[in-house]
Amino acid sequence: MTEHKIHTRESVAEQVAKWQLEGQKIVFTNGCFDIVHLGHIDYLEKARNLGQKLVLGLNTDASVRRLKGETRPVVNEYARSRMMAAFEFVDAVVLFDEPTPLELIETVKPNILVKGDDYSIETIVGADFVIAKGGEVKTIPLVKGYSTTSLIEKIKAI
Repeated sequence: MTEHKIHTRESVAEQVAKWQLEGQKIVFTNGCFDIVHLGHIDYLEKARNLGQKLVLGLNTDASVRRLKGETRPVVNEYARSRMMAAFEFVDAVVLFDEPTPLELIETVKPNILVKGDDYSIETIVGADFVIAKGGEVKTIPLVKGYSTTSLIEKIKAI
């Protein structure tokens, strides 16, 4: 089972510290990952390839509702956590409920912080913290034509 990859804040901090002591570079990214599609897979694979371990901060259901509206998420946080943990390129999943992942980033202390290229490094939450700790902040090109919102609209149109 992949449930062992789903962490609390405390357990992810311990795991990351252990990996870093072993000399592994930790990559962190975050998102809702409501209905998983090719864009998500491509993005997460590329993120993982920037280091040796990928930690994924996953928005809670309440957080997704605040960001996306009352009809979201389509898939609940337990199911989303299990799906994300099932991917071989995701090494740890941890839920967060705050408006931004800043507190989680400060807990994880990743070597590399990653977001899609719909962000600039200046607008990535936690970038200043990671850079101040000697880490890197990178963006990854997104696959055009894939979004959860467009998938939902396509399904509604059927």
